[in-house]
Amino acid sequence: MRTLGYRPHFTFAIYDSPAIDEKIAWAAMLAAVAGEAQFRIEFKRIRWFAGSPLVLWAEPNSNEALTRIHSSVSAAIDPAHCRPHYRPGAWTPHCTLGLRIADERRDDAIAFARSFDRSMEVLFDVADCVAFPPVQVIAEQRLPP
Repeated sequence: MRTLGYRPHFTFAIYDSPAIDEKIAWAAMLAAVAGEAQFRIEFKRIRWFAGSPLVLWAEPNSNEALTRIHSSVSAAIDPAHCRPHYRPGAWTPHCTLGLRIADERRDDAIAFARSFDRSMEVLFDVADCVAFPPVQVIAEQRLPP
């Protein structure tokens, strides 16, 4: 994530369709977090999405707020415009920790994920809308305490 210059995050949807511009996506995200306050998320596992490059991510414990936000975004914008892995029924809630893990570091990253034996908790306190690559924050909304 350091390489991207962007913090670990949850991705609720990715749209490549020109029919979904930044204003539409941001309006959907604002509606999805309306009424949401900051909330804590606990993680007990580090996992990875196989492929080249490898993606390392933290698996959240079940969290109704994450599911509610994803469902709201999906209801606001036809999921047919969304990348398949982010559509309802296919979306895996995850906090991305590392993208583009170099192939020569793949085994180290998987060993780290497998050996992770602690718990961590983070405060989900901001929602944003980004365009990439490169990562550009289009808009950001802090959630109330």
